[in-house]
Amino acid sequence: MEERISILGFAGSLRKGSYNRMVLREAAKLAPPNAEVEIFDLDGIPPFNQDDEGPERMPQRVKEFKSKIRSADAILISTPEYNYSIPGVLKNAIDWASRPYPDNSFEGKPVAIMSASGGMLGASRAQYHLRQTFVYLNMHPLNRPEVIIPFVNEKFDKDGNLTDEKTRGKISEMLAELTVFAAKFG
Repeated sequence: MEERISILGFAGSLRKGSYNRMVLREAAKLAPPNAEVEIFDLDGIPPFNQDDEGPERMPQRVKEFKSKIRSADAILISTPEYNYSIPGVLKNAIDWASRPYPDNSFEGKPVAIMSASGGMLGASRAQYHLRQTFVYLNMHPLNRPEVIIPFVNEKFDKDGNLTDEKTRGKISEMLAELTVFAAKFG
């Protein structure tokens, strides 16, 4: 019997109508039969404060996030790009989940990245910054296929459904590869 792979997905945006959240929801629908994508909303994670990083002071939402990361076989991040980098909300969540040293919940996790923006580069620079962060976190990024979605506003209908078949195909391909990749670490 094929091993079931659990993937924890989260978007680097809190915006209600975020395209990256929409892409993540689409990924959950496109997961291969032996995988499941659970989406975690970063809303409610407070600004990181080192004074509160110990287990007795850590906010409950952060504890929940860390627990979900630990129990997942792989991580899937969908992010916009702000000022040539990752959004502050995403960096904040990563900081919480990787602290206090050495309590890094991302340790050794396979991870894949998707990014979407209304511009022509599809938030590709944010992906490169995330990859730099993965080095210190000792994560294992899936190198290909890359899912970079430019002009994302043209790829969803008014009901939030992804209508671009090429993009759907790339997301499906990436999830299939992530599932195989994650099984190697299991």
